[in-house]
Amino acid sequence: IAAFKGGGEKARNLHTSRGKLLPRERIDRLLDPGVECIIVANDATVKGGTYYPVTVKKHLRAQEIAQQNHLPCIYLVDSGGANLPRQADVFPDRDHFGRIFFNQARLSSEGIAQIAVVMGSCTAGGAYVPAMADESIIVRKQGTIFLGGPPLVKAATGEEVSAEDLGGADLHCRKSGVTDHYALDDNHALHLARKAVRSLNYKKNLDVTVEPPEAPLFPADELYGIVGDNLKRNFDIREVISRIVDGSRFDEFKAFYGDTLVTGFARIFGYPVGIIGNNGVLFSESAKKGTHFIELCCQRNIPLLFLQNITGQEYEAGGIAKDGAKMVTAVACANVPKITVIIGGSYGAGNYGMCGRAYGPRFLYMWPNSRISVMGGEQAATVLATITKDQKAREGKEVRKRKKNTANLLNL
Repeated sequence: IAAFKGGGEKARNLHTSRGKLLPRERIDRLLDPGVECIIVANDATVKGGTYYPVTVKKHLRAQEIAQQNHLPCIYLVDSGGANLPRQADVFPDRDHFGRIFFNQARLSSEGIAQIAVVMGSCTAGGAYVPAMADESIIVRKQGTIFLGGPPLVKAATGEEVSAEDLGGADLHCRKSGVTDHYALDDNHALHLARKAVRSLNYKKNLDVTVEPPEAPLFPADELYGIVGDNLKRNFDIREVISRIVDGSRFDEFKAFYGDTLVTGFARIFGYPVGIIGNNGVLFSESAKKGTHFIELCCQRNIPLLFLQNITGQEYEAGGIAKDGAKMVTAVACANVPKITVIIGGSYGAGNYGMCGRAYGPRFLYMWPNSRISVMGGEQAATVLATITKDQKAREGKEVRKRKKNTANLLNL
């Protein structure tokens, strides 16, 4: 809740005193049930809306989602550009600030609309957001676009100039031509943005058959009792599947082979999906089964849903490192949309075979009880304790005996 509020109360009051809407208010007034879009809104109440490393990462991720799903982008700009004290972490590298504008150019060339609404400061490199947009809107006496800004002009020439004269709405709508639409205030700007989207002639292209959605036969709130917060307690993944798919209908594939991996076809909100869910240790037979199923879904253009729950003490020794290589390859090369939901543990190489973040799922969700790591906490403690023992033995030092539990294994 605190994050939703943005900056502190003082910053929010200053922001609204200038006639500006808060960023989430802007989004709320922009949205309607029409065209699906990606919206990137700067929050000027937090450090002037400047870009920190995590800000850049979030912006680039939004553009990636837009490209994968062919969604128009709307940028609600109110930012001071890159955060100068952190410029080494924001500016020079491949996936830093400049990649935003690279992506804008590529997205536009692919026919993915780029619309910018300048509702505040748009400084330095950030000025390229509206300049490279297909259509741009600016708010009078509020939005400004310039590379240097009044302080830099004064430092370079000694001339004092206001932000409005240097890069305001009148300049860019009447003289420079950088912006296309002149807005009187935030509400007017958002109205113009909605009109711009309406004129996109956008049509959602679907390569799959969609049926009327159905609610599952079993209530979703029963999932709390099925999964729980104890990752060591086993449960049947089919119980989870039956509570998320339409009509609780699940056409299982190879039900009697490699039974520690459940695969099959279903529909969610009317859309066809191929579901792959862990039901124990990912052994060789399960990996072969998963590979076969992924190949089927790719042939039939059916999106994949991975339900991750890598369990058991022998998940690394169970064959995934060798026999699961084909499954990892199949996941990496799958040319259909992939979505991953981590509903329990996600450990080691099993994370790769079940489409972890490195394998490009379009979206990855984690349930509150889930965990991701190279190995489980107890296993990691045991490995580190063994290394410490061996090191002290080589040095001829005595290993102190302690009661072995997870809390003190690392303090031998």
